[in-house]
Amino acid sequence: MSQGTADWRAQVDAVDAALVDGWQSGFPVRERPFEAVAADVGVDESEALDRVQRLYDEGIFRRFGPVLNPPVIGSSTLAAVQAPADQFDEVAEVINGYEQVNHNYARDHEWNMWFVVTAASKERRDAILAEIERRTGCEVLVLPMLTDFYIDLEFPVVNGDRFARESLAETDVAATTISERAAADLSALDRRVLLEVQGGFPLTATPYRDVAEAVGAPVDGVLASVERLLADGCIKRIGCVVNHLVTGFDANCMVVWDVPDDELDDRGVEVGKLPYVTLCYHRPRRPDQEWPYNLFTMIHGREQDAVDAKIDELAAEYLPVDHERLYSTETLKQTGARYEDLVDEYDEE
Repeated sequence: MSQGTADWRAQVDAVDAALVDGWQSGFPVRERPFEAVAADVGVDESEALDRVQRLYDEGIFRRFGPVLNPPVIGSSTLAAVQAPADQFDEVAEVINGYEQVNHNYARDHEWNMWFVVTAASKERRDAILAEIERRTGCEVLVLPMLTDFYIDLEFPVVNGDRFARESLAETDVAATTISERAAADLSALDRRVLLEVQGGFPLTATPYRDVAEAVGAPVDGVLASVERLLADGCIKRIGCVVNHLVTGFDANCMVVWDVPDDELDDRGVEVGKLPYVTLCYHRPRRPDQEWPYNLFTMIHGREQDAVDAKIDELAAEYLPVDHERLYSTETLKQTGARYEDLVDEYDEE
């Protein structure tokens, strides 16, 4: 059954739909950005702002502002533990207590708790993982991303689709090697801006001016910094981040595949092009922890049968290899990436 509110569609008129499906990215980098948004959806600036606020208050938008790209900033990894059933809540509380843990999901697998740790440096990231292991008594499976084939959770939701992007034919994809010590060329202002906006933009008519006041910089400097961070990939997109659970996309499955190493790049690119595959990336095998899988895919859907059918299609036509299906059973934590501070490679020497 969907976790989405049964009447969420009744709360969304044509203008709201244009905001929800049209402004998940591309939010203008200008002093009064809602002027452009309002013109696009056919209302005035104050009404556009009020509608975004209402959609946020109703839970249809999870946050507003930039989506940071952790593989380009600092160090990030997916991790998992095997939390004992009688200690599950206590383990989740410890893990979720770290600001650097921005996602945590229960999954139906012996590795039953999956979370993401993002920090300014690999050293800080690994220290957090070691603390989690010590405090919970649970061995941690550490799976940093090695190659990004396709990652994009932007897709239309004001529809009757059974799975993400049901109506699209193909998506753009390119294999990108990921470093565990990403060190974007960040100026002092860039760092201040990233730290200020990591929780989202203020929902006002002048969000960039508000950020400028918070970081003690002229608004033109902040606008230039945001443009630079977008161009460098530190910010993936700017817009309204949809709450996929509220809009019914809760039949979400992470599928892990044991792909021959010499076929990995070709198969990763091929699978990443499929529109219903929302995430596709290479992570390391961990044979010492009995983890043989090296390719990860995610499929988001409203109906489990439809998601299973797409996984069957993947296994039959694209990835005829051993795999496991890890359905998410509970969202334990979900925020944007958070940093205590930002360092670059020179600060670690």
